[in-house]
Parts: sequence; structure tokens; C-alpha cells
Amino acid sequence: MTDRLSRGPDRPAAPIRLVHVGLGNFFRAHQAWYTEHSPDAADWGYAAFTGRNPAAAEALGPQEGLYTLVTRGPERDELEIVGSISAVHGSTEHEAWLGYLRDPAVAVVTLTVTEAGYLRGPDGGLDLAHEGVAADVEALRADPTAPVTTAPARLASGLLARRAAAAGPITLLSCDNLPHNGEVLRRVVTDLLAAVGADPATTDDVDFAGSMVDRITPAATDDDAALVERELGVADSSPVTTEPFSEWVVAGSFPAGRPRWEEAGATLVDDVEPYERRKLLLLNGAHSLMAYAGPVLGHERVDQAFDDSRVRAWVEQLWDDAAPILELPADELDAYREALRGRFANPRMRDSLARIAMDGSQKLPVRHVPVLRAARSARRLPAGVVVALAAWITHLRGCGVPVNDVQGDRWRSLAAGSAGEAVAAVLGELVPELAGDEELRDAVVDRLDAFEVPGGPGDTSAGRGPQPWA
Repeated sequence: MTDRLSRGPDRPAAPIRLVHVGLGNFFRAHQAWYTEHSPDAADWGYAAFTGRNPAAAEALGPQEGLYTLVTRGPERDELEIVGSISAVHGSTEHEAWLGYLRDPAVAVVTLTVTEAGYLRGPDGGLDLAHEGVAADVEALRADPTAPVTTAPARLASGLLARRAAAAGPITLLSCDNLPHNGEVLRRVVTDLLAAVGADPATTDDVDFAGSMVDRITPAATDDDAALVERELGVADSSPVTTEPFSEWVVAGSFPAGRPRWEEAGATLVDDVEPYERRKLLLLNGAHSLMAYAGPVLGHERVDQAFDDSRVRAWVEQLWDDAAPILELPADELDAYREALRGRFANPRMRDSLARIAMDGSQKLPVRHVPVLRAARSARRLPAGVVVALAAWITHLRGCGVPVNDVQGDRWRSLAAGSAGEAVAAVLGELVPELAGDEELRDAVVDRLDAFEVPGGPGDTSAGRGPQPWA
């Protein structure tokens, strides 16, 4: 029987000075990997907490936090055992969470909870009417150490515990794909603290830092576990697959210190926004377009969709649409686009379009709406964005992969009816100021019709329209 992956005397766990919320594959391919490759990694161990699903902690616990990172290049794999996670916990282990936040040695909390995890309302602040948020506010009002379930409340409770313990300054670092994520984090946490009546000074020693993260990380399979066992001779119940490319741009003051991430390849800047916007509009925007258009055309993976000349042309149009609002030199943008072409075409990544299609209602407002607004202000019709919008509406109407969205019922209802009714309702909700834009509406309707009619670009079955995902 093959031995399970475990630490030996030559690989002790580093002391815990970092805490993470959102123990998933991306964190393990990104922040944990950068920490592993920092020259002072022996001094910076992670305690990582899951979101709602405890599966990752259950898998990694018996392996003492170790896992194999499989970097999938176009021609071969590289395998590496990563050991920067010193402890793993399920989200319900609230006493452990508070214990770490009370510890002066803990200097940074990083987060990968997805856009949806910030639970923002229409004004950008915390949605205090959300059922989970309301329950957490009530619990913390009664007892600041009470167990809570939402990410903003977990952070707020940790900060209350840290202040009560006089544990000193700390950095909260957002690593999620949303604009100005550090400021978004500040807003939802301070809104939660205000709602429970906390002293405003609770955040005086808190550095709300932001970052731009980039590394494609598809779900691992049983084949990946078999590869690890064959190549390394150990059983890993939770390997992670990723691509060779990785980028992390970070802005923060880190008053309690941090690993030397810059020596592992991270970029430390004063302003993340130009890099953040480039990534959101070019990489993430293209991902969303392919996630909705690709399955309607019969594709299941990113490389298959990008190999389709129609989809590739739409992606290039989308990039052209975004270029005027990207504040980076043209040669840098050209190089980034070329790198994306290579990444999307990598057939060995096998990145699922269904995975990328999740929570479109949270993603389109930051990936496509800024480009749409800028183009219409300049009296331009952004052809790539038009395709992306039409593809998403087609998805909401039952074609392609199933809708898996925190607000799926609401958006499916808006997308019902005739093509014209669907486009008008979705645009009116997504970009209210453009609800009366007839040229835009007609362009999206035309593209939606082309996806849905027999013989159009979405026809996947010789004489019939696109079929729902089976």
C-alpha cells in the first residue's frame, strides 16, 4: 500500500503567522505557492479555513497540510509538494479562528471567498438584509465571540477578538477577482462592525490591503492523484493542478510584517488598479464570454472554445473593446494578450467552461459593464461585449451549461419571454442607464437570435437549435 503524503523530520510545519479564509484549489496554487517559494518560508506558516464545505480540510488534515501541485505545461507536467499550510480547519471551528486572531504573531489574513462572498448590496456596502448577515449581526450583538457563518462576520469577530486581546496591528488582504478588492473588504467589514455597535477604533490597527491574482486552476481529477502516486510514490487525496503562468500584484502597508513574496515573483505596488483592470477585462472577460458562448457551440473546455475560430474572433473583439480604458503601455497589453492566447490554447489544462460560468450575475458587472459603459459614452458599439451579453442571456434561457448562480432564479426570470423582452429586462437591470439604448438592445437581440435559431452560430445538432447541457 502506498504511503500517504506526510511530513517527516526534514519538513517541519512552519509557525503560524498567516491565516487564510477560503481553502480551495486556487489558494493552494497561488498564495500558498508564493509563500512556499519565499526565501523566509520557514518562518511563515498558514492556518487555512474552508468556506462552507469542509471537504478540503478533511482531505488535507491527514496529510498535515501537504499537497502536490501539478503544473500542467503544454508538453509535460511538473510536480511539487507544497508545505506552507501548517494547519487546516473547517469553517465551523470558530474557537480556533478566534485563537489565531488573538495571537500577536499572526500578521496577515488572506481571503479567496469569490465575489459573492462579500455579500454586497446595491450600494456596494454590506447587504444587511441578507439572511446570513442578519443572523450573524444578531449573534455578535449578543456575544462578540459567537459562531458566525458569513465571511464579513468572521473577519469582524476576529478583529473584535484581536482588539480585546491587544494583539496589535494586522493586515487583511483580499485575493478575489473584483475591482478595488481591498476597499470592498474594508467597506463590508466596517459595515458589519457598525451594525453590531462595535467601537470604530476596532479597525485603527487594520491594514485593508488589495491585490490582483492570476493563475488558472481547473479542478483536479482521479487521474491527477494517480499521476502523483506513479511519479512520486505517495498517495495524495487532494492534489491541485494549475498552469505555468502566475501573477500576483499586491498593495498594502503590512504593519505586522509579511513573507518576502516579491522574491517569489509577486509585484509590490502602490496602486493595483491598472493591473486589476487589465486582468478583469482581458482574462476574466474572455473567460466569461467563452463560458457562455462555448457550450452553446458544443464546447466543454476553454481550449476547445478558443480553438473555434468564431469564439477566438469574439475574444479578440472583446480585447479590442477593452483596450481604450486600460491605462498600461500598448506593448505591455500586446504581450499580455499574446500570453493569454497561449494559456487559453493549452490543451492539457482541460479547464471546464461550466466551472467558469458560475455566478455570472456577480462577474459580468465587473468584467463587461465597464467596457460597455465606456464604449457607449464614446458612441461605439462594442462587438465583443455584445456577444458576451447575448451568450449570457442564452445561458440564462437554458442553453449551454446549467445556471449555477447565487441569484440564478432572479436572472432566469428576467431572461424569460421573447428575445426582445429578455434583452430589455436584463440590460435594464444590469446597466439601468442604458435601458433605453435602442442600438445596443437591437445588437444584443440580433446576436441572441443568432445563437438560438436553427442554423445559427449556436446550432449544435444539424437543423435544430442549441440543446440544453446534458
